[in-house]
Amino acid sequence: MDQTLTRPPIEAGKPGIAGPRQYGAVNWLGLWTLCLRETRRFWKVGMQTLFAPVVSSLLMLFVFKLAFDQGGSATSPGGVSFETFLAPGVVMMAILNNAFANTSSSLIIAKVQGNSVDFLMPPLSPLELTIGFLSGAVTRGILVGLVTYAAVWIMQITPFQIANLFAVLYFSVVASLFMGAVGLMGGIWADKFDHMAAVQNFVIMPLTMLSGTFYPIGRLPEPFVTISHFNPFFQMIDGFRYGFTGHAESDLWFGGLMSAAITLALCVGCWRMLKVGYKLKA
Repeated sequence: MDQTLTRPPIEAGKPGIAGPRQYGAVNWLGLWTLCLRETRRFWKVGMQTLFAPVVSSLLMLFVFKLAFDQGGSATSPGGVSFETFLAPGVVMMAILNNAFANTSSSLIIAKVQGNSVDFLMPPLSPLELTIGFLSGAVTRGILVGLVTYAAVWIMQITPFQIANLFAVLYFSVVASLFMGAVGLMGGIWADKFDHMAAVQNFVIMPLTMLSGTFYPIGRLPEPFVTISHFNPFFQMIDGFRYGFTGHAESDLWFGGLMSAAITLALCVGCWRMLKVGYKLKA
């Protein structure tokens, strides 16, 4: 009779046979790998992701400076020049836009190309995925802000000094996390690029234009002044601007706590969407 040759099952733990990798409470190797992936993803196209936003910000500052040089001087809250008032707002806007772009583009491209499995299959928990994606957003946002600030300082387009370093760091990090979480949630929700464009045009753009980036918020008529004080974009820009000018248009404690609370809620929302696999797992 023919006898079927069978190989005995491989058991982990025997000499020369590697068992499955064991992880503790946190998969540090996987988390670090995802953080590097999200950072290298935008770093490889640095001309587009880092220097293009800087050029746009410099052109905007130059145009406003030229307009006010021709039309006469203008002052803003605290008696600072309008150029000094405007510059931090432009830098913060670059931070917000780029933090959003990093997470949103990462998710929507992965879904459109069908390679979401690259981050769904590895042994990464929903919390580790959330931290990994947001780390890339914070890194890109902070780098764009630093490069923009350095370019403005080197070219001496407008006086730009730091009055409160803690406020600058706090609101730049919170803003990066805030928009990174918005981009992550939008990327998970969106099925195509048109959906992300809708989020930018109908949510982010109105909040940005009504945030006091280009004008003192007190110049708005009521009830828009009161409404704007509950706009997280305004609170983050106002706190960031305070770090450079030493003057704020609102209560910094209220703005800082409100921004942190909304950011925390958005991060929890990202974690929840990844945990249930919303639009990611069939």
